Amino acid sequence: MFRKFPQLMQRRGFSSTTSAGFDKVGVIGLGLMGHGICQVAAASGAHQSVIAYEQEQRFLDSGKDRIFKSIDKLVQKEKITATKAEESMNSITFTTDVDALQDTDFIVEAVIENMDLKRDLYTSLGNICKPETIFASNTSSLSITEMSEFSGREENFVGVHFFNPVQLMKLVEVIRTEKTDPEVFQKAYDWVGQIGKVAVSCGDTPGFIVNRLLVPSLMQALLMVDRQDATVKDIDISMQLGAGHPMGPIHLADYIGLDTCLFIVQGWIEKYPDEPSFALPGCLVEKVNAGELGRKSGKGFYHWDGDKRGDPV
Repeated sequence: MFRKFPQLMQRRGFSSTTSAGFDKVGVIGLGLMGHGICQVAAASGAHQSVIAYEQEQRFLDSGKDRIFKSIDKLVQKEKITATKAEESMNSITFTTDVDALQDTDFIVEAVIENMDLKRDLYTSLGNICKPETIFASNTSSLSITEMSEFSGREENFVGVHFFNPVQLMKLVEVIRTEKTDPEVFQKAYDWVGQIGKVAVSCGDTPGFIVNRLLVPSLMQALLMVDRQDATVKDIDISMQLGAGHPMGPIHLADYIGLDTCLFIVQGWIEKYPDEPSFALPGCLVEKVNAGELGRKSGKGFYHWDGDKRGDPV
């Protein structure tokens, strides 16, 4: 499976236990984000082992296949050697047994954005894992503070928000709550650097840094559509050529998924009804109700052919 090639992600200077103290790392959920986090952690060489957990075998197999294919592409493109690729895969233990996480030092949770599911998960982990295990959620929009309360170890809880695709995007937001132990936060912050990413620090504000700024800006663009201030095409061109953005805000909303945008904003409005920057455009609600979700459905504010954007609808 792995072809020849010069090494890329060799990390020097780490002992078998990192300076963050994370010898064994767990990743819960191997979907779009989780499989990338698992791969990056394993490829860093910063851990003796990575435990990859999914509740169901079919999801575990799917995540494992994604990691294999991603690593194989790196070998083909001569980003890493076949030997390094094999070492990375051999360091991962794929399992549906949640008890395999009990002696991990650090766990990154990357399951779907459903607070009820996360409540059950963290309640269970709090009882299973050793007392010193640090929990970290990859959520992009839910409250880190609320999840920490479910775990029963608020001082040992942080957020580590990666960006998609994890293998390429360098930024990771590290989020602290009012009860996070400063030493725990520093360990998580240092860990991000040890796996080859760039960490930024943030308090537990809705959406953290990037989405707290980005999502309201997308909604403002759609409110302009509601008011018929400008066309979809002209709004996007203006932000590309006038602000230097790689793509316009409505293009980006389509790319992310209009249902995802709606879910985030509805949650924020419900929790923070007096925050004026959280607004829900009528055109967004209409699109989602019509099943026009953007890139994922082939039609949103634009027509889409896979990842290729067409003309405005």
